[in-house]
Amino acid sequence: MIDKLCIIGVGLIGGSLARALRAKEFVHEVIGYGRSIENLNEAVRLGVIDGVEPTAPAAVRDADMVVIAVPIGATRDVLTQIASALAPDAVITDVGSVKGSVVQDARAALGPRFSRFVPGHPIAGTERSGVAASFPELFERRRVIVTPEPETSPEALARVQAMWEAVGADVSAMTAADHDRILAASSHLPHVLAYNLVDMIVRMDEHRSIFDCAGGGFRDFTRIAASDPTMWRDIFLANRDELLALLQQYQDDLQALMEAIERGDGRWLWETFARAKHAREQLGAGNGAGGD
Repeated sequence: MIDKLCIIGVGLIGGSLARALRAKEFVHEVIGYGRSIENLNEAVRLGVIDGVEPTAPAAVRDADMVVIAVPIGATRDVLTQIASALAPDAVITDVGSVKGSVVQDARAALGPRFSRFVPGHPIAGTERSGVAASFPELFERRRVIVTPEPETSPEALARVQAMWEAVGADVSAMTAADHDRILAASSHLPHVLAYNLVDMIVRMDEHRSIFDCAGGGFRDFTRIAASDPTMWRDIFLANRDELLALLQQYQDDLQALMEAIERGDGRWLWETFARAKHAREQLGAGNGAGGD
């Protein structure tokens, strides 16, 4: 049970977590802080949080659980602001889609309190953003990855795991490096491809006709291009090494595909597509969802 939960960044993820913990009666009080007072007031009006504070240090005071749900690029600044205001037994966690850079930021900002920080990533989301898009069922039967460091307090890790399990998530652990390599392929690469495809098409003279004639496959693939651009800019930059390596591999494979089409090599195309079809049918797409 969480006595006082502080959520910094009350958007889709932070708001959904607050709603879910309330629905499960796993939290007594929820305080929010963020850059947009309009969004925070909306969160209070919707009953997602109980109140707001004017500063991050004031928001975390006396909280026993602090969830950082801001874009990756803002993480270090937030942690630096709150470090001296945290209660001695407070647990801090995050929801970022990149873990290596977050661990570095947390270690630098929190100092001796780093042992109370549990890096986390719920693989759940939609292409929508903001507290109005939040809903309590978002994490049910979804995976949450935690990437504890050697210094991480076992008690802090257990409390974060209990929080996510309370809202119906399946929690698993791996290293930050493994997380970033896996998510670069399963999440970051598909997002960058979707953004690039939509931007390419919208710059064509006939883009309106293209969108009007788009079928379900186009809509399904490009839906994630409606995700928050600030969040994904930060993710791509924070995980640039893993993403660039995959983009190079994708570029090489795409060149091979282009050459097969150019030479009319139907057998090569069929074998490639059949291999992909078989893999998709056998492996599926995991239990992630939406925009993260």
